[in-house]
Amino acid sequence: MDVVKKAAAAAEEEEVHGVVIVGGGLCGLATAIALHRKGMGSLVVERSEALRVGGVALNVHANGWRALEELGLADGLRKTANLITSVRMVRQIQGKNQTTVSSPRKEIRCLRRKDVMEALAKSVPAHTIRYGCRIVAVDEDPGTDCTLPRFIVLGFASYPEGHPFGTEFSQIIADDFAVGRVPINENLLHFFVSRSPSPGRTDVDEDAARKYVLEKVDELPGEVADMVRRCDEASSWTLTKVWYRPPWQVALAGFRRGAVTVAGDAMHAMGPFIGQGGSAGLEDAVVLARSLSSSGAAGGDGRAPPAPPRQLLVRDDVGAAIDEYVAERRRRATTLCLHSFAIGTLLTTRWLAVKLACVAVLALLGGDSRRDADYDCGRL
Repeated sequence: MDVVKKAAAAAEEEEVHGVVIVGGGLCGLATAIALHRKGMGSLVVERSEALRVGGVALNVHANGWRALEELGLADGLRKTANLITSVRMVRQIQGKNQTTVSSPRKEIRCLRRKDVMEALAKSVPAHTIRYGCRIVAVDEDPGTDCTLPRFIVLGFASYPEGHPFGTEFSQIIADDFAVGRVPINENLLHFFVSRSPSPGRTDVDEDAARKYVLEKVDELPGEVADMVRRCDEASSWTLTKVWYRPPWQVALAGFRRGAVTVAGDAMHAMGPFIGQGGSAGLEDAVVLARSLSSSGAAGGDGRAPPAPPRQLLVRDDVGAAIDEYVAERRRRATTLCLHSFAIGTLLTTRWLAVKLACVAVLALLGGDSRRDADYDCGRL
C-alpha cells in the first residue's frame, strides 16, 4: 500500500526544468538543439502525438544556412536539395510581360519541410520531446494576428523522368494572381499558386478556395498547368488566409513576461512573400540559446539549478539574457515583417495611394531580398 501511495505522490509531484519550450515545430526543436550545443538541457512539450512533419516546403536563404551551420545540420540538409542558380521573374503589366533573369549572389535551396523536421528531431537529445501535452490556457494579446485576403495553393509536382527546369526559380506575377515553381531536386518541384479573392468572397472553405485559385492556371503556359496536374492532393495545402503580425506590433510589443519569451511565428508571423519565415525562426534559436547560455539558466539535464531559499522567480541574469535576445531579434524581425507586409499589401490592395506607399517602403528596404539574405545571426 505504501508503494502505491508513493507512486501516486510521485506522479503528482511538480516537475521543474530550467528551460521549457512550448511547441515542437521548427523553431522549438531548433532552440532545443542550440541549447544542447551550448551545454544546456531543455524540455519540449508538443500537443501532437508525433513529430509534426506536415506542411510543404521552405526556401532557405543564406541567412538560414548560416543558422543551420551553427546547429550542425547544414551539410546533411544540403544533400536533400539542389542549389538554385537562376531566378526568373515575369511581371504581367497591362497585358505585356516584363521578364528579368538574375543569378542569386548567395546560397538558396528549397527544402521539404518533412526533411527539415526529421533532421531536427534526430539531433535533439533523447527524451527531450514530450508529445501529447495540452496547454491549459493561453492569455493572448488582442489584435496580434491579422490576415491578408489571399488564397494560396501549395504543393509538390513529381517528375519521375526528370523535369526540364534545371535549377531555376521562376515566378509569374499579375495584378491579382501569382504562380511560382522552385526545384528541390531533379525529380521534384515545389510550386505555389495564389490569387486575391473577388470582392465579398473572403470567407470560403478550402475546397472552394482551391477551385477558385486553380481556375487561372489554364490561362497560363501549358508547362504550368502540367505542373499543377502532377500534384498529389494528399501532399498539397490550401490556405484561405495569410496570417501575419503587423510590423508596428513587432516593433513595439512586449516580448517578455517574467522568464517567458516567444520565438518563431509567435514573435514574427509573416506572409510567404519573402520566403524568410523558416530562416528567421532558425535565427531566433541561435540568438536565444546564445543569450541564455550566458545566464546559466539550466544545467546539462535541462533541470533548473538548485535555488536558495526565497529566491526570486526570475533571476536577474535570466531576465537580462531574455531582454538581450528580444532587443536583438526585434530589430531584425521588424525589418522582415515590414518587407513581407509591404509586398503582401501591394499584391492585395485596390487603392492606388496604398500601392504607392508600399512601393516607397520597398524602395527604402532595398527593393529585393538580398539584404534579408545577407544577415548573419552570429555564432552560438
